[in-house]
Amino acid sequence: MLILSASDVRRALPMPDAIELMKRAFASLARGEATVPLRTHLSARDDGGVTLVMPARVDGESSSLAVKIVSVFGDNAEVGLPTLHAAVIVLDPDTGRPLAVLEGSSLTAIRTAAASGAATDLLAQPESRTLAVLGAGIQARSHIEAMCSVRPITTIRVFDPAPGKVELLIDELAGSGPHQAEIVRADSAAGAVREADIICTTTTARTPVFEDANVKPGAHINAVGAYTPDTRELSGATVARAWVVVDDRAAAWAEAGDLIQARDEGLIEADHVRAELGELVIDDDLRPSDPDQPTLFKTVGVAVQDAVAASAALNRATELGSGTDVPW
Repeated sequence: MLILSASDVRRALPMPDAIELMKRAFASLARGEATVPLRTHLSARDDGGVTLVMPARVDGESSSLAVKIVSVFGDNAEVGLPTLHAAVIVLDPDTGRPLAVLEGSSLTAIRTAAASGAATDLLAQPESRTLAVLGAGIQARSHIEAMCSVRPITTIRVFDPAPGKVELLIDELAGSGPHQAEIVRADSAAGAVREADIICTTTTARTPVFEDANVKPGAHINAVGAYTPDTRELSGATVARAWVVVDDRAAAWAEAGDLIQARDEGLIEADHVRAELGELVIDDDLRPSDPDQPTLFKTVGVAVQDAVAASAALNRATELGSGTDVPW
């Protein structure tokens, strides 16, 4: 049994490779090559802590079998711990034999941002240069890397209600990574979003984090923070005027509060979702026709991402000699 730490996972999954892996993963899902049950939610505490169990099997080119267990405890910062902890178990798809356990928080950050990178590569204007990021946690960092991997970003504006978190992010990322962009702290969400070509929402907000009026024509939005029906990062007005793509229709309509609440407000219907991400990968002609219409990739995260990413990370780590082998 191979154990891969967070640093092992990051070394095995560079962002450009992860973006291409996510295109393959979602294409497999769209072709019907993946079995991905809706995740199981286990409410762990009365104050909102939850543990999620996410299995997936993928056949065809991206053959893989894995189960992710992820816990999200919003109050962990009070005891000096990350909000999210996770582990991914990779199994042999032919025999079911356990092959590896991967540190799952790093894998989740990479695969989530890589999916947004794939959507951005397929939907954002080629000349996009200004990026707005709402939130300053691990997903903000990985999304900056992903966006800079697919577009020539020159300016990054970051907003978080805790300015110190933004300053820490800037200190960590300035002059590093696949970008030469200037990273600055925005004084407000509106200041970050206004005139941005690409917007990434990576927050734990329960209500919209910016007003629709601040979204410029033709902007692309990746909304990744809300994954329950009672939470949202986007206003119904933004969702209603956007050309909407999701990771998986069934998962989105079960969990994506941004869409569910806009529907319940009477602003959209189910057919407002134009495509799944995998359908865009397969069909080059499936694109918005109006360049001034904002595009939106709404993701709640699906286990096919974890299965494909974890299997690829395991293969690459084996080639690199990374990880710790333990008796099983």
